[in-house]
Amino acid sequence: MAVQMPTPEQLLEAADEVGLALSDADVVSYLGLLKGNVDAYNVVDALPDYLPTVKYPRTPGWFPTAQENKHNAWYVRTSIKGAPNGPLKGKKVAVKDNVMVAGVPMMNGNSILEGYVPDIDATVVARLLDAGAEIVGKTHCESYCISGGSHTGAKGAVHNPLKMGYSAGGSSSGSGVVVALGEADMAIGGDQGGSIRMPSSWCGIYGMKPTHGLVPYTGIMPIEIFVDHTGPMTATVADNALMLEIMAGHDGYDPRQFGPAKKVKYSKLLDGGVKDLKIAVVKEGFARPESESDSDAKVKQGIELLKKLGAKVTEVSIPAHLVAPAIWTPIGVEGIAQTMMFGDGYGLSRQDLYVTSLIDKLHGWQLRANELSETTKLLTVLGVYIKKHHGSHYYGKAINLARRVTEAYDAVLGQYDLLVMPTMPMKPTPLPPPNASRELYVQRALEMIGNTCPFDITHHPAMTVPCGLVGGLPIGMMLVGKHYDEATIYRAAAAFEAAGDWKKM
Repeated sequence: MAVQMPTPEQLLEAADEVGLALSDADVVSYLGLLKGNVDAYNVVDALPDYLPTVKYPRTPGWFPTAQENKHNAWYVRTSIKGAPNGPLKGKKVAVKDNVMVAGVPMMNGNSILEGYVPDIDATVVARLLDAGAEIVGKTHCESYCISGGSHTGAKGAVHNPLKMGYSAGGSSSGSGVVVALGEADMAIGGDQGGSIRMPSSWCGIYGMKPTHGLVPYTGIMPIEIFVDHTGPMTATVADNALMLEIMAGHDGYDPRQFGPAKKVKYSKLLDGGVKDLKIAVVKEGFARPESESDSDAKVKQGIELLKKLGAKVTEVSIPAHLVAPAIWTPIGVEGIAQTMMFGDGYGLSRQDLYVTSLIDKLHGWQLRANELSETTKLLTVLGVYIKKHHGSHYYGKAINLARRVTEAYDAVLGQYDLLVMPTMPMKPTPLPPPNASRELYVQRALEMIGNTCPFDITHHPAMTVPCGLVGGLPIGMMLVGKHYDEATIYRAAAAFEAAGDWKKM
């Protein structure tokens, strides 16, 4: 699509948008001066793009019927077989539908993107295939991933694997469900406010949000670079550790990756128990205004089991944990508006792999804005309002304050090996009815992120571990570790898992 020289009217429109008043003579002058620049754009347009090659044959897959997809967890079913041998040979992997799989449809939960077919495999998809995995489908996620519930996707609500009519959590809702149902061994999730850990908690599986940048986000539709994380969701700790082992490591594209490049064999570090571990119970993670006492009580029982297994457990107070969600808000809101929406999924000013076909598909979304979910509409409008009246002041200040919150957790982690608290402040909630008010719709999407979102801005690794049922619905306990110390989290999680069937705890 070649770049055309602007007409005088288009030039005046662009000038007006930035506050310039141009005379007729100015317009003639500008048009003459701009021609060389437009010619340069067309040199770029004529050159072939430079994208990674796609290695493994595949078809677009198929859309499952309602009978095949009772919980509405799948978007597309596929069978893409990777390398004939490798550590993941025989493992079936589901892919959250904000993650690119070349040749397979992707809509990220929203009808505006429906019909888009990516050109590339995301780095994590390519690595899993290289390790011998089979990609068995794309899973429904929340609309543009802006929900911790499972009711905002354009293709309908995703139901909890243990109880129809109840939320599966979000935004990686379908990924949690298909693993819990045994329809996949592993799934890729994404996490900007808790979207790996929340559905893992409410589906009764293991979900790890790794240290920021440990796993490359390349080829995944972002929300905001500062909080974008991707990681494994699995039915067992061993599978989780193995999957992270395959996914982690620098890929040469992702600017989020500035930490250690050394690979860690997490799957070989699960033994040892918890007898020498010091675990801090974060007081502020319990009895929050939105907390349910029976959910808190189940997590406290899980903590008692850690004590019985030999861990040294002490309650601590981290007041910064209570203010962290407020600090997350400007980063999340302005990231949604400026990077994901007005930035056509990418924004500017970073070295990255820009998948321009996705940018093209997203560009002009304003013409179909009424198709956005209520959460995306609300937060985009807020982001535009803040940008217009305050610029980037609060985004910048929130990034600065996030360092202070990080220091507060680090001060405790300097004395303890892990932090522990409930993953979610409540058990899975009923799905809102189709005629729900906007207020209930938004409440059910955002009410549960208070314990999870802090670690997206502080970048600590955090994992949810199933620790029991309340009213037949799963409860998760969250373990948080030092940066790049996923191994200690896995060690504690493995000991907890081995202590007994979590459904009977």
